[in-house]
Amino acid sequence: MSGQRRQEIVIVGGGLAGASAACVLGRAGHSVLLLERDPEPRHKVCGEFLSIEAQTYLAHLGIDLDLLGASRISRLRLFHREKRTETDLPFLARGLSRKALDEALLQRAMALGAEVARGVAVRTISSEESSHQVDASPFGTVHADSLFLASGKHDVRGARRPTSGSMNDFIGFKMHYRLSEEQRAALDGTIEIILFDEGYAGLQLIEDDIANLCLVVTRQRFETIGRSWDSLTEQIALECPPLAETLRGAAMLFDKPLSIFQIPYGFVHRPDTTEPQGIFRLGDQIGVIPSFTGEGMSMALHSGCLAATTYLRLGRRSTSFHQQMAADIRGQIRLAFLLNKAARQHLGQAAIFHLCRTWPSIMRQVASFTRMREASMQRALVPP
Repeated sequence: MSGQRRQEIVIVGGGLAGASAACVLGRAGHSVLLLERDPEPRHKVCGEFLSIEAQTYLAHLGIDLDLLGASRISRLRLFHREKRTETDLPFLARGLSRKALDEALLQRAMALGAEVARGVAVRTISSEESSHQVDASPFGTVHADSLFLASGKHDVRGARRPTSGSMNDFIGFKMHYRLSEEQRAALDGTIEIILFDEGYAGLQLIEDDIANLCLVVTRQRFETIGRSWDSLTEQIALECPPLAETLRGAAMLFDKPLSIFQIPYGFVHRPDTTEPQGIFRLGDQIGVIPSFTGEGMSMALHSGCLAATTYLRLGRRSTSFHQQMAADIRGQIRLAFLLNKAARQHLGQAAIFHLCRTWPSIMRQVASFTRMREASMQRALVPP
């Protein structure tokens, strides 16, 4: 399988950003090679919350969420200690596992003409003015006219992100549960946000009535409790009795939690006019919004669609894409970054909860302020 190969477009990474770009480019008739390091579909650390914007992109790409069994979510419930408040969401959200969604997008990309190579690890990338060389084991060396870098939070040697200024001391965890019938019914239609010391969690149903608990915690607190998932969840349950009640008798569906370290919250790629043209950074390679907003999946899809549309309009002018993408997401990420900074401390959490309980509409406003703007979406969705 190893050797030399020339390719018009290479996409590194088959997650939401990479697969969405492959769909748009394949549908337009371009020669696309997508390299995915995982040989089989797998779960990923993610809240698995699909905002109305994310749903719009998925419909544009031909993904049927009803066919995939996505849950429906219409309410937001916020917990701090034993207290709670809730409100209606400003839209109908959906819940679907990344394992199911990513696979559906990859299958869609292949149906639209993209070539997908699984189990291919990209080791290094080197760029010149007119092309990019990708060292992909065991695929060999690929010379790409244009490169779409969608490797998520993992950097590739030769194309690392400068993430200085971001908040990268959080650890993310995820566990799927099978709840009791009573607790499943209580959670149905709702996403719960749980504030706890030095972190927060989100709990919602996805397909097949499975509950997804996704949380972030500071590295310091995780180390203080002994670097143990069981100890962490026990401590959170003590701080938030309603969560303990929800998980009582629940069956864990993974042998151990999925985890990811050093999440660079607040990162936005700064366009560099000296960077070689034809390398497009997508998804977490261009911006990382704190997970409590539920907009990470939408931004990933937006980046994939916008990058592909920019390529169809302007060719290899990736700087134009980076400038537009930064303008589209910078404000939302900055606001979420500030809220995330406040929410990591007890006093900040108490203040946020007090405001939300006193004026529940604030929760809806925050949800609206961190969403993708309609004008930004139109640039990515309107055919060139």
